[in-house]
Amino acid sequence: QVQLVESGGGLLQTGGSLRLPCADPGRTFSSYAMAWFRPAPVKDREFVALVSWSGNTTLYGNFVQSRFTISRDIAKNRVYLQMSSLKPEDTAVYSCAAGQVALWSSAHYHAEEYDAWGQGTQVTVST
Repeated sequence: QVQLVESGGGLLQTGGSLRLPCADPGRTFSSYAMAWFRPAPVKDREFVALVSWSGNTTLYGNFVQSRFTISRDIAKNRVYLQMSSLKPEDTAVYSCAAGQVALWSSAHYHAEEYDAWGQGTQVTVST
């Protein structure tokens, strides 16, 4: 059962921008932190970004380097990942996740700490 729904993926050139929405149709995860992950060469999934349930706290993976911004529209039950200055190495399936993770620990980096996932949306960045 799909609990989260991502969209917005596509094909674009290096340096381009894209916004990925993640919807919570069932309004199930309004009190959860929401995060984005992508596959990683070594580990299963690489942490991209997280926004707290209130939207007041955001965290990013080291590789992001201020290129991405995560935000949350509580009224619409949606989370957005705004990506800019995209590189070919950003090519991946981006998946949205919901979890009650401790923001002050390293738990949010680990995909197994999250309770629900979407099916993902493909982002392809060409040279």
